[in-house]
Amino acid sequence: MSDDVQPGFVRVRLDLSYDGRDFSGWAKQARGQRTVQGEIEDALKTVTRSPETFELTVAGRTDAGVHARGQVAHVDLPGELWEEHREKLLRRLAGRLPHDVRVWSLTEAPAGFNARFSAVWRRYAYRVTDHPGGVDPLLRGHVLWHDWTLDMDAMNEAAAALVGEHDFAAYCKKREGATTIRTLQELRWERRPDGIMEATVKADAFCHNMVRSLVGALLFVGDGHRPVDWPGKVLAAGVRDSAVHVVRPHGLTLEEVGYPADDQLAARSREARNKRTLPGAAGCC
Repeated sequence: MSDDVQPGFVRVRLDLSYDGRDFSGWAKQARGQRTVQGEIEDALKTVTRSPETFELTVAGRTDAGVHARGQVAHVDLPGELWEEHREKLLRRLAGRLPHDVRVWSLTEAPAGFNARFSAVWRRYAYRVTDHPGGVDPLLRGHVLWHDWTLDMDAMNEAAAALVGEHDFAAYCKKREGATTIRTLQELRWERRPDGIMEATVKADAFCHNMVRSLVGALLFVGDGHRPVDWPGKVLAAGVRDSAVHVVRPHGLTLEEVGYPADDQLAARSREARNKRTLPGAAGCC
């Protein structure tokens, strides 16, 4: 599979953000539900007065209700169309898009760039409050209320056992033909001055429900329902544990996507397409 852009086309990088509460996730749905991808593609088609829809490729396909502050996508546009609209396209999209999704920049991508496969990491944040009074009404769409006092030190101790390259099958919703091996680069909790607890979760990639499952397991440790070593034992077992709850999506935000230097983009894209196995593991999946 090549990342070469078709002759006559230009690959354009989009940096964007959205409030996910009223979207059925990023990806277009067969039954016509409202999605982020659908809104942007429709707006792009309208403001460029194009008879066709130009499909977006995204760094991370967020689930229904999940937010993004630093999402990245790309689209291949005809060169003539790009030259005609590039100076005014950002402002025109701002006037056409609904208020819960914004495109912040449109730039011609360097050679070899692929928003999904060139990425070397994605960083999410999950926000929780254990305040006995609940969530600040102004933050209710972005912060989960946990009705138990949380021990952040215990949660961080448990999180340390999950960092590294592992098969996260126990924390993922499996998809046919897809690997669940990931490198979790960072997983830690901090309590902000306003009392909200914020998990930073950074990995080369994530499988379906992985972040929300990890957070669910760590919350059970923090409130004393499970011992510190329990999340690590679940990981080692390699199968879904019914006690691992997938927490609600509204506390989750995709904060940032990282890419290598321009001269390494194509190589990274090729590498990311290779299905991984752990040392000594069978090679099928």
